[in-house]
Amino acid sequence: MQELPQLSIESCRVRQQRLRQSLSDLRADRAILVAPENVQWLTGFRPHPLLRAVAVLDVDDGCVLIAPGEEPPHHAADEIRVFDAQWRCTLRQDQLSAAMQRVQKSNKRTALEFSSCGEHFRQNSASDPIDLDSTLWNLRRKKEPDELGMMLHAIDCTDAMYQKAREIIRPGITELEVFCQLQSVAVQTAGEPLTALGNDYQSNSPGGPPRIRPAGAGELMILDLGPAYRGYHADNCRTFAVNGRPTEEQLRARDVIMTVFDLVKAFVQPGQSCQELFVQAKALLDEYEPDAFFHHLGHGVGLYPHEAPHLNPSWDDRFAEGDVFTVEPGLYNASLRAGIRIEENYVVTSSGVRQLTKTSTQL
Repeated sequence: MQELPQLSIESCRVRQQRLRQSLSDLRADRAILVAPENVQWLTGFRPHPLLRAVAVLDVDDGCVLIAPGEEPPHHAADEIRVFDAQWRCTLRQDQLSAAMQRVQKSNKRTALEFSSCGEHFRQNSASDPIDLDSTLWNLRRKKEPDELGMMLHAIDCTDAMYQKAREIIRPGITELEVFCQLQSVAVQTAGEPLTALGNDYQSNSPGGPPRIRPAGAGELMILDLGPAYRGYHADNCRTFAVNGRPTEEQLRARDVIMTVFDLVKAFVQPGQSCQELFVQAKALLDEYEPDAFFHHLGHGVGLYPHEAPHLNPSWDDRFAEGDVFTVEPGLYNASLRAGIRIEENYVVTSSGVRQLTKTSTQL
């Protein structure tokens, strides 16, 4: 049986050291993490979705994992402490409070995820806590090799989904039937249940969840797929002519969209402005029809579907080595029935980008 990808102990240690450096910069002595994705990122342990865990990292000491029930078989913690997350197989509603009883109280200055931590976490620190949210989001931008392996496995799922889509999409098939068949092949490819299903499965629409609606001849079906493998998301998109015969207008729009990917390969390198890439890409798309492109150009992706960098004029991000990001130009109007979106995934290297997606973009 094929061994499935997982976060490596070595790369978790690298991430722990990166967090220690950030804690020093914040003049904090330790971090307490409770958001499941951050605990996983730091320790390699991903609990069941209904169970909770806590990770404690000291600047001058080791990493402690407070785990539900028993020591997990795979982790990068220096010490494991367990707590009862359930009694006689009944889930406790106070799991985090119970887990925090296993965290030693300290006079050390503590950094917390303010978005995830309640008052019982703050009471564990003798001094005012420091907000760690923005620091963690920034640290998670750089994908270590093990994280990239997880994401490539999720992208393999999308490859299989698009292959199945090309086999089954015909006039009369419902969006819900397409969704069901694509989820089945994705789970088989992943080798286990997915942790997210995302995103768009509608015909004759810019996007949305699947409906009990038959696809019609002449329409385009946008499949914006975001399966997640053990929390790590893929996010890419292909568009299919329902009857297999795209119109000249649809083909012309696709050709314009494809010019954006040439721009990406020529433009992106560490330090370049995401905002400027958006401006240049929109200018290319406006040559087809002004404002037929109305959404963001892309975004970072990882343990959350939308991370930095943001290819969006509402942010002023710059590309950095290790970013994994999407580019998703689209064109939409009634004559296209109802639009085309194509989305590729990239990783930023020291000198440019490497494309991670490879499925055909033909309509």
